Amino acid sequence: MTTEVTYRRATHDDYDDVVAFTKDTWADRDGSDYIPRIYHDWLEEEDEYDQQYTCVAEVDGQVVSIAQTVLLSTREAWCQGMRTDPDYRGQAIGRELTHEMWDWAREQGATVARNMVFSWNMMGLGHSRGVGFGPATEFRWMHPEPDSAAEGPLDTTDDPNVAWNYWTDCDARDHLAGLGLAMDESWAVVELRPELFERAAENQMLAAVTSDSGVRGVTYRVRDYERENEEGEPKTWAEYGVAGWDDLDAARELVAAVKRDAASLDADHVRVLIPETVEYVSDASLLRAGISDEPDFVMAADLTADYRGQFGSR
Repeated sequence: MTTEVTYRRATHDDYDDVVAFTKDTWADRDGSDYIPRIYHDWLEEEDEYDQQYTCVAEVDGQVVSIAQTVLLSTREAWCQGMRTDPDYRGQAIGRELTHEMWDWAREQGATVARNMVFSWNMMGLGHSRGVGFGPATEFRWMHPEPDSAAEGPLDTTDDPNVAWNYWTDCDARDHLAGLGLAMDESWAVVELRPELFERAAENQMLAAVTSDSGVRGVTYRVRDYERENEEGEPKTWAEYGVAGWDDLDAARELVAAVKRDAASLDADHVRVLIPETVEYVSDASLLRAGISDEPDFVMAADLTADYRGQFGSR
């Protein structure tokens, strides 16, 4: 029997249906899904900026799948929140909903779509590969403790030209395919450009490590925000879009710069994106800068390709 599915833009009235199949997404890992918390914010931002598209799949009047895409630049789309009711998996509904997002993004001029998946999320990884995403890169989170008195062995500058000069020819950029955290969308990566470093230097924080031998590292802050912990207590997070360095001294200087900056914000927690390589992860461990237990994966899809022809169409 063929299931009749309607694909359309999400509305506020769909909230209860969406919550019903997303509230326990990661119950087996003692984690809650973020979608019920931010669902209405997503739709309000759509009305205000028209730079994102939240779509749902509906069967017999019930919403059974959801996904969102956001334009991060004139050519880059970010896909997130891809969920399907377990009772409706295996029917290609999630795949077609993803392609609906891609169609919209391509109409806006995007040529690439990306998403992020936890490395432990086998269901999410399988879904991403099945709909047409391919491997792009992987990274790990570094978690240094805020410290206003932290000192490093080298110097730093907030000159965006110096920072960009380093980024264009460093191992971190090669491994990360030129990507770092976006400033206007949480939990998303974007191709780093000089304008982002300029914006970080002016409005956030930018630190390029300098020495007599030249520039040896770079980092920038994306944002700081407040979120309640499991006990309902408000905690401040400071988030840094990437950290790249040439050697341990440069790493020490960058970690010290992040610690000082985070302390100036009265941050309780710090998160810094670093490449998932033996060198970076072991350097962070050696410096006791804190390191996440598992990496995260970034996937990408070429929107100039015939993805509907390759992966089917309804």
